[in-house]
Amino acid sequence: MRTTIRLNDQLLAEIKQLAAQSGQTLTAIIEEALRQMLARRKHLAERSPVQLITVSGHGPQPGVDLDDSAALLDLMDSADASA
Repeated sequence: MRTTIRLNDQLLAEIKQLAAQSGQTLTAIIEEALRQMLARRKHLAERSPVQLITVSGHGPQPGVDLDDSAALLDLMDSADASA
């Protein structure tokens, strides 16, 4: 089937160079690239969702600010020192 596509001049130049180096036609290079893209999309769509492991509890201890990484490190260091 014939169709017309518009490509960026630089991209077209790179594809033509690749085609010449590999001994393939411009059409073959474009078809291969499109097939690879479609295969990746299909593979990603088929992936199963990630299951996160959660535990029950009452959240962080009083005074623990999960947004303050420096304070968390200090708290963990002091817990390690006392253990």
